[in-house]
Amino acid sequence: MAKPTNCIGAMVEVFGKRGVNEIKNLDWEKGVSVTDPISGLVFTELGHEWGHGTPSMPGHDDVLMWRSVKHAQHGVMAHRIRMVMHSGTHLNAPIHLIQGGDGVGAIALDRLFGNGVVVSIPKSRWDLVEVADLEKATPPIGEGDMVVIVTGWHRKFSDSLEYFGESPGLSKSAAEWLVMRKVRLVAMDTPQIDHPLATSLGLHRGGPLMNRLPGKYQEETGRDPRQDHPEWNVAHKTLLEAGIPTVENVGGDVEEVLGQRAAFHALPWRWLEGDACVIRFIAMTDPANSVAIESGTAV
Repeated sequence: MAKPTNCIGAMVEVFGKRGVNEIKNLDWEKGVSVTDPISGLVFTELGHEWGHGTPSMPGHDDVLMWRSVKHAQHGVMAHRIRMVMHSGTHLNAPIHLIQGGDGVGAIALDRLFGNGVVVSIPKSRWDLVEVADLEKATPPIGEGDMVVIVTGWHRKFSDSLEYFGESPGLSKSAAEWLVMRKVRLVAMDTPQIDHPLATSLGLHRGGPLMNRLPGKYQEETGRDPRQDHPEWNVAHKTLLEAGIPTVENVGGDVEEVLGQRAAFHALPWRWLEGDACVIRFIAMTDPANSVAIESGTAV
């Protein structure tokens, strides 16, 4: 086999030379970046740990899990889980906000695995990611990229008013800019794509789910949340209406790949009607940082 010139070729070489047990011994599950000793490929976790006690969006039930059978009693273990799929690091399908849109299992695979960028756009509470932020981001956001926007909010991931109610969000114009760039996926390290006051956490559609939030916003900013954020989930709807899936609650070791191009793995279940799905979000980088997926055309 010729020496691979990109991350996908290197993966083929690695899996071609190794058995399953050797691959397992790379300790993928530890939640830290792993470097393959043959190819130099680096695999980095971009998701928060998930399980019992995972912070849940206000208005959503907590993740419930229990062992239906267990080692001490049965010599085997199996879990039962009851949950809202918008939990932890998860992918949203167009059908989440767009009637008749694709479910998670119907999203084209090239929107869920491919090349893109991790851009650092630091934001404070109640800030918006704007077009100007995206235009000056490094590396530049190219047409067809998968885009991971890191505001720094992932450091606050917790069951708290601050994390859910005071997070930054994506503006409508920034979402429209990403649609014009024909990006394939948008991921953010925030609990929702939009500003929280543009969601049901504020005064929209049966809100506020966080009763203190609108008053707190008005008291501390001197602005009316209705005037500042008049449209419900407008940025998220703009992306999903264009067929662009989204990932919320990005975290893990994302800071290790800030400002880099990478290949991303964001595959959900093959659930055709699913509105969302918890995923294990992974970035793959190579020593040359070329991260180029070949077309497959014979040479």
